[in-house]
This record gives sequence, structure tokens and C-alpha cells, in this order.
Amino acid sequence: MLLNSKIGIGTVQFGLDYGISNNQGKTLVHEVSKILEFAINNNVNYLDTAYAYGTAEEVIGNFNLDKFKIISKYVSNSKNTLEEQIATSLTRLNQKSVYGYLAHRPLDLIDNNKENWKKLQQQKASGTITKIGASFNTIAEIEKVLDSGIQLDIIQVPYNYLDSRFENYMKILSKQGCEIHTRSTFLQGLFFCNIDKLDSFFNTVKPILKEIQKFENLSGCLLQYVLEKEYVSVANIGVNNLEQLKNNLLLIGKENNRLLNTDFKIKSEILMPSNWPKKINND
Repeated sequence: MLLNSKIGIGTVQFGLDYGISNNQGKTLVHEVSKILEFAINNNVNYLDTAYAYGTAEEVIGNFNLDKFKIISKYVSNSKNTLEEQIATSLTRLNQKSVYGYLAHRPLDLIDNNKENWKKLQQQKASGTITKIGASFNTIAEIEKVLDSGIQLDIIQVPYNYLDSRFENYMKILSKQGCEIHTRSTFLQGLFFCNIDKLDSFFNTVKPILKEIQKFENLSGCLLQYVLEKEYVSVANIGVNNLEQLKNNLLLIGKENNRLLNTDFKIKSEILMPSNWPKKINND
């Protein structure tokens, strides 16, 4: 299998100013057009988006998405119901259906006697959704959902060179036929940050970052590390411009790009950007 075909493009930066290493702001529409055209011509067929990603769905909905597999998500803290959110997403995307539809907050699937889980199954039966899933942030979440007896078609989890928290579940669920979609391949850009300017919050990982930053093709190394795992179905990456996507595709698949498998014991607060200080650089 071509590694390209396991890449998904995260679209949050198309609708929001997102990412600690992003100094370009929201990706311009003409640049999104070039990214999508290049992606589909190079076997990159997945787009990861969400109702809550600002204008991302509307932006990509301006283009022909027929050759893409689109995964979107709903939020539980919205004034709009699940049905209203998926209808809005389909309108924004200019699509009659989506490949995957995930709960942004997975515990929502088991709340209120699994009401939203039942609604998602109805949407799947009607053909609006092909596969149902959830996006997880913590081990506690995935354990509660799986203990409920729910069988997911797709899970999305953070997974990268430093973060293997979900690996055992990824392997088990993959063998059961569940698609494993990953995010945070570059840990929101932390891998590329100037170590000397990083906040003291990151002191425990600075030595590791310093070592891997010695790799000439670091982004390719990090992406290839995830893509080569047989239990990973799709690795989502964020790109702000066409050049970034081109470089990532150019760098993967090279023998000298392989990072050694490791078992880092890193505290979860460092692995979860929601816990980071608002300003991570000491400028």
C-alpha cells in the first residue's frame, strides 16, 4: 500500500487560526484549492473536518469533494441537535452524505440511555453516514465507551512519536475491523519548536526534542513513524500551504527516515495541548 493513501488532511486550519507553530494564520481559500487538487492527484483521499472548525466545512465545500472520504464531527455542547448539526455540515460541505461522522466528545454517545448513539445508527441506516465513530482524548473516555458495549466503526486518537497512550486499544480495535484514525502527528508543531525558547513546562521533554531535531527530514520521519504502523488506517496531518503537503509526501517512504520505536513515559499533561500554558515560548 502506498503510504500516501493512509494520509488524511486535517482542515481545522482552513477555518480557524490554529496550531502553535502556525505563524501564517487561517489558510487562504486559493491555497486550499491547490492543496485539495494536489492531494487527490497524489492518492491523499481523506479530509478530516468538524462542525466546530470555524468555516472549514464551508471552505472545502466550495470544491469538488467527490473523490474524497470526508470525516466530520458533532459537538454535544451546541444549541443545535445532532440531526441539525449533521444537516448543517452536509449543506456546508455540499454533500448528500459523509464517510465518517464522529462524536467530538465520546461520552456523549453513552449519556441519556445512548440517545445520540441511536440517532447516529439511524443516520447510518438512512445512508447519510457510512461509518460512525468518536474522537478520544483520554484513556478513561475510551474505556467507558467500550465498556458500554458500543461497537465503533472509526476511532480517532492522538498518536505520535511521543504519545503511545492509546496503542493497545488501537491494536485490539484494528483487529476487530475498526478503522484507526490518528491526529497530532506533529503534536501541534511542538516537535519543531526552538527548544531554547520553550516554556519550562516542557523541561522533561526538551532532551528528547533536542535529539530528534537532529534528523534532517524531521516531518517526514514523524509522519512515516505513524504511517508504517499496520494498525493505523489514516494519519491526519495539518498543512497550511501546498508546499508543506508536497514536502511531507516527498519525505515519507525513505529508509533513513525511520525513528526507533520507543516507550517514553511522558506525563499526559504534556501530551495534551489543552493543558499547555497559553504562551509556550519564552520570547
